[in-house]
Amino acid sequence: MEALSPEFYKSRIVSLDTELEVGETFWIRGIPFYALLLREPHKGEAVTVVDVKGREFRVRLLEITSEGAKAFVFEEQPPTEPPFELWLLQALPDKERMEFIIQKATELGVHVIIPFKSSRSISLEEREAKQPKAHRWPSIILKAAKQCRRAFLPILVPYCSFEEAIKMVGETFCKIMLYEKAKTRLREAIANYQKPSKVAVMVGPEGGWSEEEVNKAMLRGFNPCSLGGRILRTETASLVACALVLFYWNGLG
Repeated sequence: MEALSPEFYKSRIVSLDTELEVGETFWIRGIPFYALLLREPHKGEAVTVVDVKGREFRVRLLEITSEGAKAFVFEEQPPTEPPFELWLLQALPDKERMEFIIQKATELGVHVIIPFKSSRSISLEEREAKQPKAHRWPSIILKAAKQCRRAFLPILVPYCSFEEAIKMVGETFCKIMLYEKAKTRLREAIANYQKPSKVAVMVGPEGGWSEEEVNKAMLRGFNPCSLGGRILRTETASLVACALVLFYWNGLG
């Protein structure tokens, strides 16, 4: 999996080929309807849709059939999506930290979340043997996306290895690897980039990266960066890094 194609991106947004205006009633059919179904909609629910001009609207679902949904436009809202594609590559943490990361990353505006096994992280099998929770991840994304009124429904990539995760990130990405021993601070690194169209942030486990992993990531174009002298928990580091990237490149605030 590389950067999202325009067609796949559209399949995660209820994107219409017509203009909308507050107060009108219309039908959602075709590809936009399939995108709506990913949100498990119900009659009376409010959802976010995007019209042909890229404007976002809140609409109320009046009727849902097997072929489409009838909706009423009641509000135009500010854009909810960052001006660039943001991926989070997250080494699987223990306990309920992954659920927290998934929820907050969705709220912040992350588009793709990739959970992976690093040399010093717990495996999904070990984690699930203690308390099965991975089956809830898609539901957490859906609920968080609805709560913050996002137009885009984030993608959760199946759990994979460290090597598989870094290979998914294409050459056109701005690639950031959080590494506590890095000499470059994150704010210094992003200041040297031109405004990107795609950004990948990779975060390791609380046990840290192995030297081999750092070298492999660097060979794939990742830039090791630190968040300063304080060693943050992995869930804190993930959200701080995503928030800083979004803020710097006008995707937040």
